[in-house]
Amino acid sequence: MKRKSRRPVLLRGARQVGKTYVVQELGRNEFDNYVHVNFEKNPEYKDMFGTFSPKEILERISLLTGIEILPGKTLLFFDEIQECPKAITALRYFYEEMPSLHIIAAGSLLEFALRSESLLMPVGRIQYLFMYPMSFMEFLDALGQEKLRKYVTDTSNFPDIPEEIHEKLLELVRKYFILGGMPAVIQDYLDSGNIIQCQRIQRSITDTFLDDFAKYAKEVKHQYLTKVFNAVPSMIGDKFMYARVDKDIKSRELKEAHNLLEMAGIIRKVFNTSGAGLPMKAGMKDNFFKTIFLDVGLLHSITGVYSETVSAKDFTSIYNGIIAEQFVGQELIAYQDPYTRPELYYWAREAKSSNAEVDYLVTVNNRIIPVEVKSGHIGKMKSLQMFMNKFSSMSGIVISNSKYNVLKNIRSMPFYALKSLLYQ
Repeated sequence: MKRKSRRPVLLRGARQVGKTYVVQELGRNEFDNYVHVNFEKNPEYKDMFGTFSPKEILERISLLTGIEILPGKTLLFFDEIQECPKAITALRYFYEEMPSLHIIAAGSLLEFALRSESLLMPVGRIQYLFMYPMSFMEFLDALGQEKLRKYVTDTSNFPDIPEEIHEKLLELVRKYFILGGMPAVIQDYLDSGNIIQCQRIQRSITDTFLDDFAKYAKEVKHQYLTKVFNAVPSMIGDKFMYARVDKDIKSRELKEAHNLLEMAGIIRKVFNTSGAGLPMKAGMKDNFFKTIFLDVGLLHSITGVYSETVSAKDFTSIYNGIIAEQFVGQELIAYQDPYTRPELYYWAREAKSSNAEVDYLVTVNNRIIPVEVKSGHIGKMKSLQMFMNKFSSMSGIVISNSKYNVLKNIRSMPFYALKSLLYQ
């Protein structure tokens, strides 16, 4: 806010994660003036970019909106910017010629919309900022549980959490599993308390994603996108294999679709890495990865396992452990640096004698920590121990619905403790 020179911010994230709402609140509460240019809702704004001169563009916007745009006092928001590729190019000139003006741009499915455009992103002249669904901690705040959120962010409380507090937190985790973190779903739940209505909203969000694929069919083969989109839920927790999507479609077509879905923020790759040292990217295997979905609530909508989540005593058993692994991956993404594209890793060893796999590897204090989402399988714990012995790990983490506990060099932590114990 106070810097005289700044890059325009390009807010990245899937549809309906709350990009527009956040910018509107910032503009109305922190600036004298706020100008919202939505290229999808008002396509006439596109005509203003027949020039790349920031001064001329601002004059035209001011005439159309009736709002004076003043550097340092006005927040200018280009919404659904993928509908106007020239506006993306113009960000470069705003940075070079008018660096004191606050500009935020947001777009969904940028890679889809710009695929046929001969356009170079203004790399080095814009600042990416990544947004995701609400984390579990944000979910607690939204439900009016700020005191409980503060309680679980104080790690000194964990050894002696009362049973009734632990059970209450687990029930809130269960509710988050069902509702997820999409703002529209949470808002409707707060307004109505009707979970069935929330499920309808979740379905409409996933339908919107599918509609977007069709909208940009000229640039991509949307039938491949749809196939990959629908196949991801069944493969969470497993090595992603294109043959399991459709054995009759060439893998290069499905690979392209998968990459586009990841770039759009709808899915996220979890790369296999050697685990031998930092950075983990150095030991990464590009073609050996798992995949998780955007949001655990939307995952419920696609899989239809609501009743299983409602009735299950052990969260790790829901849908063969897929829901729990999705939740953990989603939380690990939510608490990463929002200015860099998130990275997720896991470790796997494929051998004739015995296979081994650890669900996630995280970096804490410049050390690699193996994280296992408990599934009840003895082999899972053996894999964790195998990794720790192989790389002389100081500690390992097991996530479950059990209370916090430490046994030798393995910490057992409940689902609700992820941020507190990994990102202090």
